[in-house]
Amino acid sequence: MEGRRTFIRQMVASTALLSVAGCTSTAGSVGDSIAAGFQHGVASGDPLSDRVILWTRVTPARAGEVEVRWQLATDPAMRQVIAHGSVVTSAQKDYTVKVDPAGLLPGHVYYYQFAVDGEKSVVGRTKTLARGDARQVRLAVFSCSNYPAGYFNVYADAARQDDIDAALHIGDYIYEYESTGYACGNAEALGRVSEPRELLLRLDDYRRRYGQYRSDPDLQAVHAAMPFITVWDDHEFADDTWRDGSVDHKASKYGPFALRKLAALTAYHEWMPIRVPDAATPDKIYRSFDFGGIVSLHMLDTRLIGRDQQLMMSSYYDEHKHFDVEKYKQDVCSPRRQMIGREQMAWLEGQVARSSARWQMLGQQVLMARMEYPTPVVMGECNCTDYSALKKRAAADPSCVTPKQQRWLSAPTLPCYLDSWDGYQADREQVFEMMRKHRKNLVVLAGDTHNAWASDLRDAQGRQVGVEFATASVSSPGMEGAYPDRDPEDVANMMVDLIEPLYYAQTSKRGYMIVTASHEQVRCDWRFVDTVFKHEFTAATERSLRVLAGPGNRRIEECTT
Repeated sequence: MEGRRTFIRQMVASTALLSVAGCTSTAGSVGDSIAAGFQHGVASGDPLSDRVILWTRVTPARAGEVEVRWQLATDPAMRQVIAHGSVVTSAQKDYTVKVDPAGLLPGHVYYYQFAVDGEKSVVGRTKTLARGDARQVRLAVFSCSNYPAGYFNVYADAARQDDIDAALHIGDYIYEYESTGYACGNAEALGRVSEPRELLLRLDDYRRRYGQYRSDPDLQAVHAAMPFITVWDDHEFADDTWRDGSVDHKASKYGPFALRKLAALTAYHEWMPIRVPDAATPDKIYRSFDFGGIVSLHMLDTRLIGRDQQLMMSSYYDEHKHFDVEKYKQDVCSPRRQMIGREQMAWLEGQVARSSARWQMLGQQVLMARMEYPTPVVMGECNCTDYSALKKRAAADPSCVTPKQQRWLSAPTLPCYLDSWDGYQADREQVFEMMRKHRKNLVVLAGDTHNAWASDLRDAQGRQVGVEFATASVSSPGMEGAYPDRDPEDVANMMVDLIEPLYYAQTSKRGYMIVTASHEQVRCDWRFVDTVFKHEFTAATERSLRVLAGPGNRRIEECTT
């Protein structure tokens, strides 16, 4: 433990120096006259019980092949080296390096370092997965890290934690927008204007954007402190990506989506410490990780490989502005609509059926819980605020409610966030039935919305299946912009009041989750920072909830300690 604390102190000092030096990306600028070095830090990822991916990027003095040496040790001073070697990189790989040393011991901490021509990288810390003797598993969970939207204080806080086994980044690691796009209002003042300034379309564009993000000292610190397990969401590609396109990709303007997708895929695999399950199909990244008999973590791709195009509510209005509710319900529940694809679904069932772990955990991008709104709200007959107030008045004094208002209160709910599992309900039911059939304890982890949520997961018949913990964003703005004049706590309470399976909401703060699993329970601690607009910040755990194992449990409850 002391070695871990010493390592953290060293990393904080190193990243502070990087910040003062104003480290910037050189991705896409290979031929410039710059000293060889490691301006984008180090990282590790996809840990198994006997191996782990080690990553870095070389900033070369000149174009050409570069030989990079690496070492793996059992101590942060790099004196007890147990493995070493060298690898050649070049502009073809954007000078990125991946090593996959095998033969390691399960549940062990290791340290690693790279070197080129006498220049050494910082020392990174990583950890292999435990086998059957683990007491607990602790995971840090991140989503939605938008560089121009604010500083990565969330990463800085996570890097200081001394007991995390692995970090999960479940999507939107970068954003693809132009420098005048989404959440850029403070970018100039913060010194975080997106590069390149244009919308990302080509391979060099995506490479430069990853390079800018990975120049951030706080992101470097958290990567150096723990192994990452990642999946992409839409913004690693384009907004609301699906299998063959995106809501904002116009082929007539930007060219074929397939070329843009390939560029984004290539840059992702270059810059992320991910082990490709199948080199012949780089878009196939769903994979599983077993943590010592406690957790089988299944990382899903809900975005790219199997998703059908999202439905649009506007297409269900006729020329008289009448909404076809029955057709709408029929389509969102259609068995023909796929979220993850048949191949991935069959793979998931096989993994779940074979797993003997106490918990089946899904690491994936979008909300799986039912986030349905009352029909009058969806149809615009009343807003969320008025409906919530009406519901409270009716509970206190039913006689004050008019017949029209009573119809509102008795109306069914409708899904309206069709980019989530609410828009692909047959696939969701198939996942739930899979867990019920194999009698598994299910915990779903989600991101995407920029807000924190905790929900019970119930199937179409209302049967309890498991729980979902959803993380707030690293820096992307949440719902506070939609309700600028309201107390954020009131907004969160209103959401819990409106959405029946929702147990907890935090709609205005940036943060992450620490998920701790044991044989008895899975506990989720939501940590939030007080600002992303200054480097000086405070962080605190605001809420802690848990789920207990067993068929009589599998629902959200308050933590007792």
